[in-house]
Amino acid sequence: MRVSVIGGGTVGDEDTEVAYRVGELLGERGHTLVCGGRTGVMEAACRGAKEAGGETIGILPSTDPNEANDYVDVPIATGIGNARNVLVALNGEGVIAIDGKYGTLSEIAHALDFGRPVAGIASHDVAGVEAVASPEAAVGYVEEA
Repeated sequence: MRVSVIGGGTVGDEDTEVAYRVGELLGERGHTLVCGGRTGVMEAACRGAKEAGGETIGILPSTDPNEANDYVDVPIATGIGNARNVLVALNGEGVIAIDGKYGTLSEIAHALDFGRPVAGIASHDVAGVEAVASPEAAVGYVEEA
């Protein structure tokens, strides 16, 4: 299954560890991780997935696939800026949000619009988002949903 991992491009150590663990769990369980392909939550989750043997897809806002973080297997250059958030949400069968600001909020809204299950770890308190306390609970939620 493809799971989109969304969150801030600039995060602290705690969110980095959470994102890494989410990616690691996804990789261990044979899921493909989809993200925005850049820094912060996206890079930490991709690193976790890659180190666990998983596959990663980065949907980039720019026209340059070389802007993807080092842990993205399949960089997709879009040239559409933040409008790529729609594609990130659409391409996961489930979504895990970690922290994040307005870009993450827009991805959550798109995911809910598409009927995707969304688990949130220290993220936006929005109707339809299942607030969870751990990476294990987040991955479990999207797998079950």
